[in-house]
Amino acid sequence: MSLSKFLPKTVPPEPDFCPGLPAVLRAEAGGDPAGWASTHRETVRRLVAEYGAVLVRGLGLADQAAAAAVFGRLTDLLTTEREAFAPRTAYPGGVHSSTEWPPNQPMCMHHELSYTLEFPGLLLFACVSPPSSGGVTGVSDSTAVLASLPADLRTRFERDGWLLTRSFNDEIGASVAEAFGTEDRSAIEEYCRANRIEFEWQPDGGLHTRQRRDAIVGHPVTGRPCWFNQIAFLNEWTMAPEVHEYLVDVYGADGLPFNTRFGNGDPIGEDIVQLLNEVYEEHTVREPWQAGDLLLVDNVRTAHSRDAYEGPREVLVGLADPVRLSDCSLASEGKNQ
Repeated sequence: MSLSKFLPKTVPPEPDFCPGLPAVLRAEAGGDPAGWASTHRETVRRLVAEYGAVLVRGLGLADQAAAAAVFGRLTDLLTTEREAFAPRTAYPGGVHSSTEWPPNQPMCMHHELSYTLEFPGLLLFACVSPPSSGGVTGVSDSTAVLASLPADLRTRFERDGWLLTRSFNDEIGASVAEAFGTEDRSAIEEYCRANRIEFEWQPDGGLHTRQRRDAIVGHPVTGRPCWFNQIAFLNEWTMAPEVHEYLVDVYGADGLPFNTRFGNGDPIGEDIVQLLNEVYEEHTVREPWQAGDLLLVDNVRTAHSRDAYEGPREVLVGLADPVRLSDCSLASEGKNQ
């Protein structure tokens, strides 16, 4: 889908701004990205609130230090990651690498850390080096996705929520230490109890967890209902068939590194996962990366993805302005947490 679909047909855009999803703001940083960010912070934040995602083009982010300086000026608080589903590297200044994920495997639409009780409200992506092909970070409006789902499916997910199951190992996905920041069993158990995560240590020393979360939440600022989860992304049926077959063969159907179910424990069928991914695709917009770009994403209102790619790709990430799930309840009824 082209960004032009979202541009106004009769009113020309402002000289340095193109409305859409993502909205495109052209920067003239003059070699000082951090200074530009300080000057234009309120404008950028207002546009993120209005459109859900903003691509700042021409900022010239060339390395980790520049990204850290800009991230710090555009956010209220940069956080570290907890409960990661796959490894990433943390750098100074609140900057992270992109999640380690095979380049030839896409990452379908999801909301970052939507299975946690506290998650980033704002995501920042700085493109230091775009790949030779592919690797686009797509975005999708979660309110539009929710409105496009069949009514009976929306009702069920609103009622039951969703369940994430994880079986940690040292080969696939994040290890226990990478996910929880420690190998100390007592500390891990304390964290799980505090964050409403059921846990069970396996005879071989592995860890199996289950956590039930909301699938539809109210935006913490506007209150608008948003489809907010990682149901499709972390489900077994989103995996490439050969990957799924290999993992089931090695770990068994109940020992997959991660999987999702309805909140009452019922399996989510392949047909439902396919439907979710098709609806996401209908509402996905892709803008190819250019070196120095900065993309800001409202993590509740807007889902994001990553296409498969070829060639080296360096996109740095900032996780910012944490929001608690308890602050995202739908006004109409109490929610599952």
